[in-house]
Parts: sequence; C-alpha cells; structure tokens
Amino acid sequence: MGRGRLRIYLGAAPGVGKTYAMLSEAHRRVERGTDCAVAFVEHHNRPRTEVMLHGLEEIPRRELEYRGSFFTEMDVDAVLARRPQVALVDELAHSNIPGSRNGKRWQDVEELLAAGIDVVSTVNIQHLESLGDVVESITGVRQKETVPDEVVRRADQMELVDMSPQALRRRMAHGNIYKPDKVDAALSNYFRPGNLTALRELALLWVADRVDEYLQQYRGEHGIRSTWQARERIVVGLTGGPEGRTLIRRAARLAEKGAGGEVLAVYIARSDGLTSASPKELAVQRTLVEDLGGTFHHVIGDDVPSALLEFARGVNATQIVLGVSRRKGWQYVFGPGVGATVARESGPDLDVHLITHDEVGKGRGLPVARGARLGRSRIIGGWLTGIGGPALLTVLLTHTDADLGLTNNMLLFLTLTVSAALLGGLLPALASAAFGSLLLNWYFTQPFHRLTIADPKNILALAIFVAVAVSVASVVDLAARRTHQAARLRAESEILSFLAGSVLRGETSVDALLERVRETFGMESVVLLERTSDVDPWTCAASVGPQPPVRPEDADVDMPVGDHMALALSGRVLPAEDRRVLAAFAAQAAVVLDRQRLRSEAEQARTLAEGNRIRTALLAAVSHDLRTPLAAIKAAVSSLRSDDVAWSQEDEAELLEGIEAGADRLDHLVGNLLDMSRLQTGTVIPLIREIDLDEVVPMALGGVPEDSVDLDIPETLPMVAVDPGLLERSVANIVENAVKYSPDGEPVLVAASTLGERVQVRVVDRGPGVPDEAKDRIFEPFQRYGDAPRGAGVGLGLAVARGFAEAMGGTLDAEDTPGGGLTMVLTVRAGPSRDVRPAEPAQPERQAS
Repeated sequence: MGRGRLRIYLGAAPGVGKTYAMLSEAHRRVERGTDCAVAFVEHHNRPRTEVMLHGLEEIPRRELEYRGSFFTEMDVDAVLARRPQVALVDELAHSNIPGSRNGKRWQDVEELLAAGIDVVSTVNIQHLESLGDVVESITGVRQKETVPDEVVRRADQMELVDMSPQALRRRMAHGNIYKPDKVDAALSNYFRPGNLTALRELALLWVADRVDEYLQQYRGEHGIRSTWQARERIVVGLTGGPEGRTLIRRAARLAEKGAGGEVLAVYIARSDGLTSASPKELAVQRTLVEDLGGTFHHVIGDDVPSALLEFARGVNATQIVLGVSRRKGWQYVFGPGVGATVARESGPDLDVHLITHDEVGKGRGLPVARGARLGRSRIIGGWLTGIGGPALLTVLLTHTDADLGLTNNMLLFLTLTVSAALLGGLLPALASAAFGSLLLNWYFTQPFHRLTIADPKNILALAIFVAVAVSVASVVDLAARRTHQAARLRAESEILSFLAGSVLRGETSVDALLERVRETFGMESVVLLERTSDVDPWTCAASVGPQPPVRPEDADVDMPVGDHMALALSGRVLPAEDRRVLAAFAAQAAVVLDRQRLRSEAEQARTLAEGNRIRTALLAAVSHDLRTPLAAIKAAVSSLRSDDVAWSQEDEAELLEGIEAGADRLDHLVGNLLDMSRLQTGTVIPLIREIDLDEVVPMALGGVPEDSVDLDIPETLPMVAVDPGLLERSVANIVENAVKYSPDGEPVLVAASTLGERVQVRVVDRGPGVPDEAKDRIFEPFQRYGDAPRGAGVGLGLAVARGFAEAMGGTLDAEDTPGGGLTMVLTVRAGPSRDVRPAEPAQPERQAS
C-alpha cells in the first residue's frame, strides 16, 4: 500500500475561494468516477459554498464536549473505515479540540496519507509557521493556528487561489464572506487594501519558490544543463577587486527590471589557495550583495571561466555580469582574459554583460613571484649569485692563463645557475642562464668579443647549456615550492589535528580557542560576533586582545560562520591560503560556544530538575510523613478533651505519651527538613573546636532505645576538630537509620578508632545491607531503600548526615558488614595536638550548632 497524494489550495486571505475551488475539483472527480468523500469541510454559512456540498458524500463528524460546549471535528477513524479514494479536508492549519486524536488537523491528514488515501486540503498563506512574524508585522494580528512549512512543501500538487484585493473587498461588501454586521470592521482592519496586497505578494513569492524547487528537481532528474529562462537569475563574477561593488549594483538594477529577478554573486578561488584577492574587500562585497537581497557564493576552481559557467548553468542563470578586464594592453599576450572566454563559451542561452568601471586598464599587477616565499635575504642572494657570479667568474677566467675549454667553462656557469636556483628560485636562475650564455658567447666562443658563433658545435653546446640550466632551475624551484607546500600542509595538519583533538576531548573553551587563533595567525585581537537576525546589531560572544572589532566589516579579516555568526580578526590581512585553516577555527569556535551554552543550559536544567524533585518529595513528605504524627497528636488530644469518656490515669498517660512521641517525631522530621534546606542553600558554617568523642556520641543516642546500641569509644582516642552540634546530628541520624533496619535483638555497634591523622566512627548493623550500586544513592535526599514503610521518615537522615560531615571537612561512606549488614564510616579530623590542621569552614553560612 503506497502513500496517498496531497493536493493543497493555497490562498492569500480568507474568502478568496479555496474551499469553493476544492469542492469544484471534487465534483469533477466524482463525474469521472472517482470515489470522493468529504471528511471535513466548513462552509461558514456561505450560501455558494454550502450549495457546492450538495451531491457529495459527507462522512459523519465526531462530537466532543469541551468546557460545557459541544464541538465537531473530523472523525479520523470513520474516514479510515470508509477509506475513500479521495478525502476532502478543509482548513489544514486548524487546531483540534482537546480530547481529539491529534492536536492539529494536518496531523490527521498525515494519518490519512499514510493509509494510502489521497487528500485535497486548503490553507491560507498567513497560517504558514515561518511567516507568522511577517504576517503579524503587516496585519497586526498574530496567527495562533499554524502549520509547518515542510508539511505544505511536501504536497504533491499545489494550486494558488488568487484574487485581487479590490475583488476580494467587493466580495466582502456583498456579504459573501462574513455576516453583514462584521463587514465594516473587517474591511477597516484585516482586509485593508495594503494588507491584502502584501499577503498576496507573500503567497505569490512563496508559490514561486516552490515552483522553482519543482523546476530544479525536474532538471536534475532529467540531466538538463541548458538554461531555461523561466526567471531572471543574474550571476555576478567577482575577482575581489574594487570594481566588484560597481558590478553588484549594476546587476541589482538589471534584476529589478524583471519581476522575481535574483542576484547571485560568486567568487572563484583557485584550489591551491593562491590569489591576490583582498579578503576584506570580499567581505564588504558580500555584505553589499546581501543588503541588496542577493546571495554570495564561494566556489573553488582552477579554470575560472569554466567554473563560472558551470556555476551559472547549475543555478539556471540567464545572465552573467563581468567587469571589463583591469589588465594593461601588453598583458593580453598572456591570453584573452576571463570576460572574453566566458562570452565565447556561454552559448546562446546565457547573456554576458561586460561592465565598464573606473579600474579599466589600470593594471592588475604582476602575480607575486612564487619565490617570494623563500624570504628577502634568499632572493637577494639568488640574484647576486645569478648575475654577479657569472660576471665574477668571467673576470677570473679571462685574467688567468688557465684555458679550461668551453665545456668546463659551461659547467662552471651551470654551477652558478643551479646555485641561483637553490637560493632565489626560478627567476634568478633564468636570468643567470641567459646572462651566462651571453658571457660564454662573448668571451669564450670564437670569434671572441662578438655575438656570433663560428663553429656549429659551439652553437649546440650553448643551446644545451641554456636548456640544461633552465631545466635544472625549474626542477630546483619546483622542489623548493613543493617543500614549502609540504611544510605548510604539515603545519595545517598539526593545527587541524589540534582542533580535532579538542573536539573529541571537549577541553577547549571559547576564549582559549580564540587565543590560539590570535597566536596562530599573529593577530592583535580576535572576536566571535553573533546576532539573532539580519537586521539586529552584532554582539560579542567572546573576544581576546585589545580593542576587538564590533562589526565584521570593521575587521581586517572576517570569516562567516552560518547566517548570524562571524569570526573577526584585526591586525593584518591574511593571504587566501590561511583562510582555509581560519574557516576550521571559526567552525570550531561556533561548536565550542554552542557546547558551552548547552552545558550551561543542561546544568540549569539539572538544577531545576533537582529542585523540582526535592519540591515534589517535600510535598509528599508534608502530605503524608508530617501529617501522620499530626494526626496521631490530634486524635490523642481530641480523646482527652472528650466529655463522653471517663479516661483512667493509665489511659491518659498513654495518650499523653503518644502526644509526646508524635511531637518528638514531628520535631525530628521538621529538623531534618530544615537541615536539608540549609545544606541545599549553602547556609551552614561549622564552628570547629576540639572536643572528645565521648562527650558528643552518647548525647546522639537519646533518640533510640537504650538496649538497641552498644557503645565502644576508647578513652585513648585523641580529641577531634569538629562542630559538636553538627557531629551530634550526624551521628544521631546514622544511628537512628541503623536501628531502624536492624533485626530485633541485634543491637547496633557504635565504635571509634584512629586511622593515621583521622578518627573514624563506625556504626555497624546486622540488617539486610545495601548492594554496591545503591550505596551512593542512599545518601541522596528523599531516598528510602528497600521496603521501608512510609511512616519511617522522609529519607533525609543520611543526606543530612553526609552534608554535615562534609561541612566539617570529614566524610561519610557506606561499607558492607562482614557476615551481613551495613556499616556507616564517619571520618573526622583529629585535633591539632596530632599535628592536624584545623578544618577550614566550607562555604560561609550561619552557625549550625
């Protein structure tokens, strides 16, 4: 069973006739024998629309009650059971009544489509989710019922139901849309001519974009590369030169002459990163393109004309705008230029405009010598060796009596040429080869002191010398350039490896990453800028260095990251090859910033969740654990005050004892709640002083039966540095918890001993024990292990005990009791007499004892 097909009638405003067009389509399909049924159509008491329902099968609706009123919605189950070939579903963006199968009608439609039922539906442009803000700014009305754009875009067919604003207002005035008592208000508010015109333009542009998607998909599926001039698309070729701004403005004027014209600016960069383009100028031109409503594209291509034409045909462009070449006349010996080549190879379907500008004929400048990477000193040394070396060698050979022969002389000159290539690169080597050949011809080839050669063999020898010199110089220069490229790629790989490692480890902060960018590229300052929309001002997300730029256009280098983020650097203009690594840094900076924000949000969410959990548990404690002793106290007091019963002295004593026990229990619960609250809010300041354990621990056993605890505290124990009040509360909670879980007749052992410079208090019980995976969980607030009865407490005793122990600089851990049970180990610091430093207060809070 395949998926059903969706057809949508899209309108600019209510009343343009979407439902009427849908019902007309249904009648045509019924006449052709199609099984068509009305799943849900709302005629809004419009007579002409209501008449169109006649003759169509309507599936009964589902009735729902909401706040004392009854409403009807589409019955999805009934439609699925009826299973027509085509179902008519009006108002795709409608929100269903609470209690319906789905929250939105478009979700109902998705179910029908998934079941293989074709659906015809309607929607207005103002209900598209992405246009909510735009529609509100136009009409002043915020649409509460919306449908995701993707749902509408996935429609197999879309038809625009269009009507001029004047015609729609006439329909409104005739009462064909709203009742007469609402017409005047509607015409003077939502249905104003300006509102309707703007909404109509929105609908036309949205459908045009959808049609363009269909066209691109069709061309891609059928492999069509030729240009179809369905709409004007103008591609502007940029070189990074100052004439780019003139070209962009000219292209924008051309686009304005045709409805729906689009400007696409493209910069072609070579794959090796070698370019003379100014990154700052390109950034300014990109901003200009975007301000004029166009788009900026960065394309890699070694053959600029071919890459430009490939891009233009790929976007189905109709025109290309290029600037007249800046080259001087003599520079045309290197080729006809990009403009002439593009015009020759564009074909009949792609118009090429060559725009004059102020930079015509001023020269583009010779490309930077590749040897310039070798450094100034090496280049100077290469030229001195290539020119001065042959001259000096000639002087030496002509002023000595040694006659080495032409062959040996050539080898000496060749050595100087190779040396020039090693030092200064290709150009000094070529100059050395040419100068050396002239010197060899003038001084060492007969006839001497003339630029003629008598012996043909010498002509061949000189030709071989020049060829060998040029070849060796080229090979040496190529090896030097490859070495430079390898060193650069190695450096890039190390930087990218650092970035990849930081991604995997998640260690780098935004500030540290920006500092790494500043150090890597030798910049004065680096800033990560962001904004929420294209019209909002830029804000600083993070920065390093003095006086960072506040806008991308103010920086020497800026690297966009997405639509609303940019990495801006000030200090110097970077070469194009450095921008590839900078792009990786920029992307990583955005990732790290997002990670930090997500981590912060996760921490806030965790804190909120913990707070909610504690509040929920607190409510549960108040609703049960605190009410239980209150109920017992109230029952006992009510019994004592009753005049109907004559209580004996024993009964009264028992009731008073119950009141006292309930009050003690209530006091204990409230005390734990208050202690936990103080720990959670960080308001506990321990007052540390030296004291003996046997002064504190016995006082902590007052809340348990006398025969339930065995106490073993040696008199030889050193004094401990603790807060007596906090220590007493900790031990009391631990002992009460141990007694609660100990079996009858098995007393709890409370023993103390020394361990190095610390003192341990061990509370040992023979209860059921706790598995290892749950030992940390029992110290969390409002946790009770196992099948502890509800009346056994709110689960705060151990959490409070650990909190107080840590506040005093101690620890509280759980261990297994040999032979079965649980042992709580409370470790505190010994007094200074054992050379132990006094416990430092935790976070400043008020006294706890």
